[in-house]
Amino acid sequence: MSTPIPEPIADLLRAVREALDIPHPATFGDSEQHGRVLTNRVMHTVVALHGVLDRQTPGLGIEWTTDYLRARLAEHPPTGYHHAGARAPRQDGGQP
Repeated sequence: MSTPIPEPIADLLRAVREALDIPHPATFGDSEQHGRVLTNRVMHTVVALHGVLDRQTPGLGIEWTTDYLRARLAEHPPTGYHHAGARAPRQDGGQP
C-alpha cells in the first residue's frame, strides 16, 4: 500500500518533471541550444527546491514556489532546436 502524496507536493513534483523532461536534441548541432535551455531550467528548479527545503530561510510556501517555478520555465521553453520525435508541418501549413 502506498501513501498518497499531498497535492501541493505532487504539483511541485510535476513542475520539476516539466522542467527536466524536455525533448532530446535531434542532431549534434542542436545540442548547444538544448543545453542552454536545460541549464536554465535546472537552475530555476534548484532555486525552487532550495526555497521549499531550506529550513533556515523562511519560505513562501509550496504553492507559491510551484507557481514561481512554472513562471520561470515559461521564460525558457524547450524551443529553438530540432528535437527527436518532432514531426514536420504538413504541406498546407497545418500541424501533423
